[in-house]
Amino acid sequence: MRTPLIVRLGRSFDSRGWLLSGLVAAFALIAVPIMHLLLPPENPLHLSTWFITLIGKILCYAIVAVAMDLIWGYGGILSLGHGLFFALGGYAFGMYLMRQIGRDGSYQSDLPDFMVFLDWKEMPWFWAGSDSFLWVALLVLVVPALIAFVFGYFAFRSRIKGVYFSIITQALTYAAMLLFFRNETGFGGNNGFTDFKRILDHSITAAETRVVLFALSALALIGTLLLARYLVTSKYGRILTAIRDAESRVMFIGYNPLWFKLFAWTLSAMLCAIAGALYVPQVGIINPSEMSVANSIEIAIWVAVGGRGTLIGPVIGAFLVNLAKSWFTVSFPEYWLFFLGTLFVVATLYLPQGVVGLWSRLRSGVKQGGKKAIAAAKGAGA
Repeated sequence: MRTPLIVRLGRSFDSRGWLLSGLVAAFALIAVPIMHLLLPPENPLHLSTWFITLIGKILCYAIVAVAMDLIWGYGGILSLGHGLFFALGGYAFGMYLMRQIGRDGSYQSDLPDFMVFLDWKEMPWFWAGSDSFLWVALLVLVVPALIAFVFGYFAFRSRIKGVYFSIITQALTYAAMLLFFRNETGFGGNNGFTDFKRILDHSITAAETRVVLFALSALALIGTLLLARYLVTSKYGRILTAIRDAESRVMFIGYNPLWFKLFAWTLSAMLCAIAGALYVPQVGIINPSEMSVANSIEIAIWVAVGGRGTLIGPVIGAFLVNLAKSWFTVSFPEYWLFFLGTLFVVATLYLPQGVVGLWSRLRSGVKQGGKKAIAAAKGAGA
């Protein structure tokens, strides 16, 4: 009898992963509602809406970091264009949010405000069905997956890899950003989508809605970690890692690297899109700047700082870098980019395995020191 998927998932995720997932889920589903909804604002344990939004946003970034680690840490495919898939998911869900504004908008029209401002008479064909939550949820998954599949198929079939692949993904993202900046494209131009009002007939700014979005982001991150862990510990994951280390040898023993790399690449794009869809209602805006090259490079920095090839490392990296960004951009905004560049250089030169690798080395050093101390004590006693 074939083992059920949920059982195989459970077996593949070690005790530390379950402990971490349990702590995050408990915090998201129990602690956050209590500390935000039930405690009065004057209580020192009260969590403000600003804090809920900040951590919810970073949870979405963490999903993107895990998606990047899946292809870079385990597949050896460095993408400098993952911001594209993140933004596409955000834009797809942003279309639904814009349609929910309706006649509550500035121009009292069923058309999105930016279309009225640009004197459009009707919505473009690709906006059809955007008032349906289920249709838009399908678009969030299908559109980025289709683009990633087509692009990845031709790139991997041509055996483009290394720095050349990174440059091509960067060019693809930059081209998409320029396209979305144009008003006639139909996605709000430079301003993008903003001023959202409702989601599933609930106020998007209500405290309860913010908590639900936060919890969904946390659960999505846990689901992403479980899925990624299952994949990398399976036969597929071992072949993917072998392709990373010695692609030619894998081909010689009968495996076609194209489909293994293409699956990881497409799945990674879909995970980024889900993160983007969860990100937009929490921050209240999506515009072409999310596709900027700098944003995609920053994703790679999260993974490098946390530790690629570890899954949990990118999550730590996403939190460390973005919490530092929140503080730096307020206290020393002019020095943030210098700090980010220095952090990447230090992580590359001195922390090749990131924070997780540093912690492992420190723990190993403590154990070795303890063993030597015990051996020395026994020798002295003898």
